[in-house]
Amino acid sequence: MAETAENIQVLVCTGTGGFASGAQGVIDAFEAEFDKQGVEGKVGKRCDIKKTGCRGLCANDVLVDVVMPGKDPVTYDFVTPELVPQIVEEHMLQSEPVEKKLAGPYYSKFLEKQQRIIFSRCGTIDAESLDDFLEHKGFSGIKKAVTMSTDQVIEEVKKSGLRGRGGGGFPTGVKWSFCKATPGESKYLICNADEGDPGAFMDRSVLEGDPYGLIEGMMIAAYAIGCKFGYVYCRAEYPLAIKRLQKAIDTCYEKGFLGKNCMGLGFDFDMRIKAGAGAFVCGEETALMASIEGERGMSRPRPPFPAVRGLWGKPTNINNVETFANVSYIFYNSAEWYAAIGTEGTKGTKIFALTGKVKHTGLVEVPAGTTMKEVIYDVCGGILNNRKFKAVQAGGPSGGCLPAEALDAEVDYDSLIKAGAMMGSGGLVVMDETTCMVDIARFFLNFTRVESCGKCIPCRIGLKIMLEILERITEGKGQEGDIELLQDMAYDIKKSSLCGLGQTAPNPVLSTIRYFRDEYETHIKDGECPSHSCKPLLHFRVIEDKCKKCGICPRVCPVDAIEWEKGKVAYIDLEKCTRCTSCYDACRFMAID
Repeated sequence: MAETAENIQVLVCTGTGGFASGAQGVIDAFEAEFDKQGVEGKVGKRCDIKKTGCRGLCANDVLVDVVMPGKDPVTYDFVTPELVPQIVEEHMLQSEPVEKKLAGPYYSKFLEKQQRIIFSRCGTIDAESLDDFLEHKGFSGIKKAVTMSTDQVIEEVKKSGLRGRGGGGFPTGVKWSFCKATPGESKYLICNADEGDPGAFMDRSVLEGDPYGLIEGMMIAAYAIGCKFGYVYCRAEYPLAIKRLQKAIDTCYEKGFLGKNCMGLGFDFDMRIKAGAGAFVCGEETALMASIEGERGMSRPRPPFPAVRGLWGKPTNINNVETFANVSYIFYNSAEWYAAIGTEGTKGTKIFALTGKVKHTGLVEVPAGTTMKEVIYDVCGGILNNRKFKAVQAGGPSGGCLPAEALDAEVDYDSLIKAGAMMGSGGLVVMDETTCMVDIARFFLNFTRVESCGKCIPCRIGLKIMLEILERITEGKGQEGDIELLQDMAYDIKKSSLCGLGQTAPNPVLSTIRYFRDEYETHIKDGECPSHSCKPLLHFRVIEDKCKKCGICPRVCPVDAIEWEKGKVAYIDLEKCTRCTSCYDACRFMAID
């Protein structure tokens, strides 16, 4: 939340989600209304509009905070340009917030169990303002770090318990120590911002909302390992993130925060952005380095590990955006402070991107150890349309699907692996009773198959064969023994693939078989999809005693296959029906069978 201010402040969410929902129009409307109403003259205060980063509750954009001098911030959601004159007139000039337009109780509940550390500046500061960053502890972490020896800096990170947030969870301080210990005058530091998981946008939001925070974290790491040059490898599909980070880098060079003798602190550090083409496999560190070198993004055998022989054959350290963003706060507050948050095995907080069948989609930051149930129900409001929870895909396409009985699993590295999933970068896809788990396994396996670099045979050929089996099953052509064959192939691919993509790609299949084997068997033995999701197995009809005669289904049918008159039960013309499931998805009363 924003702090109280001396001047009137209007904080507008201008992350990608905010702009997509019309943030620029809202900003223009505020500027026009300030001039029209002469607000500054009437209240005797300057009116500042701040373009902040993502606030987390992305489903409710455009989010706007109005901060009047001496008062707590007031949050509005779903703000449009048409609402702005009323906010200015009643709230700013008459000191009466527009009650009907305020964010509801769900917003307070959304924040209640969160502990926003990495996101503490997102939504609070102007994302492009160096001055705003400096007013919120900016660059005080690197100033503290350089008063310590490089070994002491690494020891501080080790004491904090910070583990890499890119998926593997390797201890960050230990990783830095490997690179520091490797002889060589030239070393490289890489920030992996190649966020490719479906439904994941954590790193993008940090880059958009707090780019200077990433720069500071990388400066501390560079000082610790004796590195003078760093890359941020960011996918080109993140134009706003790249734009803001590049502006922050340029400003740091202009002000002497980067380059020779950074900030006058006695060390050199240069950095630049490398825009990637969006290949998922380039999230794997050896493929990422190949891409930076101008080669095709393909994985390399390890050892040697990057800390010994990495970019252009030089010792290299790679961490992701969220990891570097954590580093600054360790030095703002101390390793002991950081280690007191979270669980024994996973310290600090974790950012999750929630998508799918959940009421409030968006970004949440919770202490490690918070249960999956708390994240989905307490923070994000539960399942959309109050349907029954079925599963959550944790860890992206490399993770696993957890059922209702695993909802009490804590969000830390060890608990999720034990449950059959993984932390991954932090994507959570929530599914309800209308989701077919066989089809979900097919979807994620198809994603990893397409994104495979094709270098090693187990991944290139094995995933293709597994996908063909899953496609047969979802078309009602499954055979006895298919489940066992899928399991055998999955374990073989995990053991023999060259890199992490192939080693984890079978996880969605294994987890869905583990928890939802009955769905596979129903597809194969009965030729039916229990969730009514696989189109080749569908035959639609309206259940008369459940139909509320509301007329929703004919309105959403794209081919006019549903006949309906007011006050009468709907009827589906099966000859026209294309099995698109629009009516099934739209019916809140489960009256479509």
